[in-house]
Formats: sequence, structure tokens, C-alpha cells
Amino acid sequence: MHILITRPEGKGTELALELQQAGYQTTLCPVLTLDYLTPSSQALAPLENADKIIFISQDAVHALLKLTPTINKTAQLYAVGQQTADAIHEAFGRRAAVPKKHDSEGLLALKTLQDVEFSNIVLVKGEGGRTTIAKTLKQRGAVLNQLVVYKRRAIESESGKWMDHWQTAGVEGIVITSNAAVDAIFNGLNESQLAWLKGCQFYVASERIAEYLQQKNVIRTHIHIAAGASDSAMFACINQQGSKMSESDLKQSAKPAAAEPAKKAAAAKPASNQMVQHKKGISKTGSLALLISLLVASAVGYEFYHKLNSDQQSTLAFNELTTENQRLQQQLDAIKNAQQTLQQALYNSEQKVADTLRENAEQTQQQLQAALKRAEQQSYTLNPQEVTSLQRMAEFKLWAEHDFRGAAAVLSRLDSLLAEHPGTGAIRQAIHQDLQTLNGIDPVAVEAIYLKLHGINQKVDELVFNAISLPEEVSQDDPNQLSENVSEWRQNLAKSWLQFKDFFVTVRTREDMVVAPFLSEQERHLVKQRLRLYLAQAQDAILTKQSSVYFTAVEAAHALVKDYFKQDDAVTKAALKSLTELSKEQLDFNPNVSLQSTEQVKEWAQ
Repeated sequence: MHILITRPEGKGTELALELQQAGYQTTLCPVLTLDYLTPSSQALAPLENADKIIFISQDAVHALLKLTPTINKTAQLYAVGQQTADAIHEAFGRRAAVPKKHDSEGLLALKTLQDVEFSNIVLVKGEGGRTTIAKTLKQRGAVLNQLVVYKRRAIESESGKWMDHWQTAGVEGIVITSNAAVDAIFNGLNESQLAWLKGCQFYVASERIAEYLQQKNVIRTHIHIAAGASDSAMFACINQQGSKMSESDLKQSAKPAAAEPAKKAAAAKPASNQMVQHKKGISKTGSLALLISLLVASAVGYEFYHKLNSDQQSTLAFNELTTENQRLQQQLDAIKNAQQTLQQALYNSEQKVADTLRENAEQTQQQLQAALKRAEQQSYTLNPQEVTSLQRMAEFKLWAEHDFRGAAAVLSRLDSLLAEHPGTGAIRQAIHQDLQTLNGIDPVAVEAIYLKLHGINQKVDELVFNAISLPEEVSQDDPNQLSENVSEWRQNLAKSWLQFKDFFVTVRTREDMVVAPFLSEQERHLVKQRLRLYLAQAQDAILTKQSSVYFTAVEAAHALVKDYFKQDDAVTKAALKSLTELSKEQLDFNPNVSLQSTEQVKEWAQ
């Protein structure tokens, strides 16, 4: 059998060698080419925190390796097939999990991919392709990021050129490893070419490709599914099917009747056949000229043979036969001359086509270079509107938002933009001076001050008021105690009157004089509420950037704590210390800053 391998360039060589050693004829004809893509740094960022990384193919591994990304060293790696796993080990020095069934369904059946809820998973793949893995992992609750690193593209070729070459070479079986290759082969064919192609045997890498071929009206008996896309799996599939098929079956399924003359001619001339296999294409005009030459030669040979039999039957016509042979020789010479003329015309035609293609390629290259040059010129043209917009944004952050760090970041972005263009030295120098000024301004620690005031407010209930130390009352005998003697009723009546009077007016004597004020519970509550009010005013003032209100509130709170609360208590000491530090804060909310780059940008824009 003659097997055609359509895998991308550099991937079918080992399979071709194995098939040749087993007695097969092979032709390498890539129908797809791979273009590596360059994703943005934002698209590559999920690799740093990924829990699991899945590689769809070897090309995905090689394309990602060229990007030299930062990959989480603890992430678990997965490969759809063994060759992809080998490529991962060669590229990153790590082993990858491989399913027994080398396809999307087999990968999804792995136990470690069942419970992936909230897991960070990165799917490294090519453009397009199946969505089974992505959909299933999202349904299982995974946080999925798809990283597209390459795309397949059909090799540009004239319509039907491949088919003419394959028919001439006597191709009987075709190896296909992707749906994109099926599209590249079947698109742009006429009815006769489609009929020949559908008669070939197809060796595919998966059931999905087989179903796609059936949609192209290829009968199921002409499709053979390998155990995977690896060279060993493809060789086993081809060799197994080849041993089962008889020579007559191969002729019937692999070649249409229209290719018989070309096959006989190829069998008669092995050296010519080898040339056809390795040639990329052949002109239809050349094929027609060769066919005419063979028909003419056959006719002349038949006439010669007929004359020879006649001469043997009649020895009397020897002279006539000699004359006829000379005439036939002349005809053969004329045919040879005609064939040489046709070959020369064919060569000239191919030479003209090659020259035309070369000229078109040169023109296309020149057009591409001109387009690239224009694109570079456009990219290096500085847009004044963009420069002015960045400068105004820096001014807004400085004067409206008082965001000095934000203004510095915008000016840094403007400086990096101007660095790519000559003639902007004065603007960049002014920008650097502005950056030094902005970086030298210490912003007010609004958040820290606010939290410090909040901490004092939380400790208000723990503050201890100044206590009043009252001496003990002097114990005295009650002179108004009633007597139990009935005869002393007059005295008892007088004592009862005194007790009744003492019920309304009580006089107690103490040994020391009390000078400290005495606060009721209500007064204490009001003092603490007043302290909280001062602290809340200070917090509101720091948020609204009112420095005078802030300092007034802090000083009032400090005086209140000092007057009403116990000074030797630890909580009171801490509150007074914090309030003292807060009263010394430098609250310069509106420093006088002017941007020197503003005038430079205005002059440059004019």
C-alpha cells in the first residue's frame, strides 16, 4: 500500500520510516501549519497560582515553553496523551497524569479531576477545538482559565493540486489526526477528485474524526480508528488493516479506474515512480503529453508487430518490408522529436509558472515590508492628544483628589510613553522634577489617625472618675432613745418629738473637711458622652480634611480626661498619651505644589 501522512511538518517522519521498513510506500504531505501565539502577561498570570494545568497536545507544550512563563511548582500537570506527557517532562522536567483513554473523555474520567470545586485550573490549548473539557470542568465548579498558545492554519495551495499529485503517486491510504486536516483536504475539490478521495482508506486518531469524515460522505468501512495520535498507535492500526485486506480489496477501495494508466506506467518505471512520490506537484499539461506519447508509441508498436508477421509469412516482400521499416523508423524519430518538443514546452511552461510565482512572492514580500514600515511609522508617531490627556489626569489627581501617589503614577506612565520618541527631552526633564517633588511629600496618615481615635473611644467606658474619699462618720449614742419606764412618759413624749423633727432634718458631723466636687451618676454619664462627642468630631474632621476642627476637638478631649478622671490610672495615662500624640500630628492636607511639566506640555502641544 501507498500511505499518505498529512501530519504537520516534522511530525510524520518516524511513522514514515516505520511504514517503509514494514514494506509500505509513504508520502509526507503536511496540510496544516502551526502558528505560535503570544498571549498577554495578564493571560499568563493564572499559571502562577494554578492548582492544575492541563495540556491538550504536544504543540501546546512547545508553544508555552517558548513563552518562558512562571508556573506554580506545586501545580499538578495533566496530558491528554502519552506523547504530550513526554513533551511536558522534556520541557519542564515534571511528570504529568495521563488517562488510559487518550481523549477528552478519558482525561475527564481521572479521579483527581472529579472534585475540582473552587480549584484554579489552566487549560493550555490551541485556537478552536473541542469545548468538552472546559464545559465539564466549569460544571464541576472549577475556576477555569483557557490559555490559547497556538492555532492551526491550512497550507495555501492551488485547488486540487494535492489531489493530482496523490492520484499520480498512487496513494491508497491517508493518515489524519485532526478535523482541521479533514477540512484542509476536502475543501475546494471537484466531483471527480472527491470521488477518488472518498475511495481511499482513512486512518484517524479518534472516533470524533471518524464521525467528521462520515459527514463528508466517506463510508464507514473506509475509516479505521487508531488507539491514539501517536506514531506507534497509527502504525499498529495501518499494519493491522493492511494484513487483513486482500490485493483486490486494496485496488477496489484505494484507487479509481481513472488512475490505472498512471499506475501501470509507474510500475514499469521504478525510478520514475520514486521521483513522482517525492515531487510536490505535477502539471496537468505534462500528464496529458505523456499519455499522448504512450498512445502513439503503442499504435506504432502495434503496426510494427503487424508488419513483422506479414513479412514472416512472405519472404518475397523483404524489400518492401525494409522500406516499411525505414518509414516506421522515420515515424518513430518524428514521434521522438514531437515528444522532445512537448517535454521542452512542458519545461518552458513550468519555468514560466515558477517565474510568475517567484515574481508574485517578491511583490507580496515588498507589499508586506511596505505595510510593516507604515505600521512602524504610525506606531512611532506620538499622539499629542494622548500626552495632553495624561497630563490633565495627573493635574486632576493632584489638585482635586490630593492623591500625590496617583499623580506620580500617571506622570511615570507619561514619561515611559515619551521615552520612545525623540525631541521630548525638555518635557521628560520637567516630569522627573515633578516626580521628585511628589515623592518627597509625606501624605497625611488619615486612616491611622482615625483608627487611633476609634481606639480611645472604645476605652471611654474603662476610664475611672476622680474618687471622693469621705471620712467615717463619728458614732454617737442616740440621746432620743425611748425609755421603757412608764413613769417617764413625759420624757418619752419629748424624745418622740425630737425624733419626728430629725426625720426631716439630719445633721451629721465628720472629722475632715470635704473640698472635691461630687458628681452624680447622670453627671458622670454626661461627661463620658461629651468625651465621645469630642473624639467623633476629631474623626469627622480628619476625614473631611479640616485641620482646625480636628485640633480643637483633640485638645477639648484631652482637657476633659485630665479634669474628670483619675490621673494615676493606667487607662487614663494611655488616653492622655494618645491624645497628646494626636495633637502633634502634621496635617498639611493642601501643600502648595505646582507641576513644571504642565507648561512644557502646553508649549509642546502648540
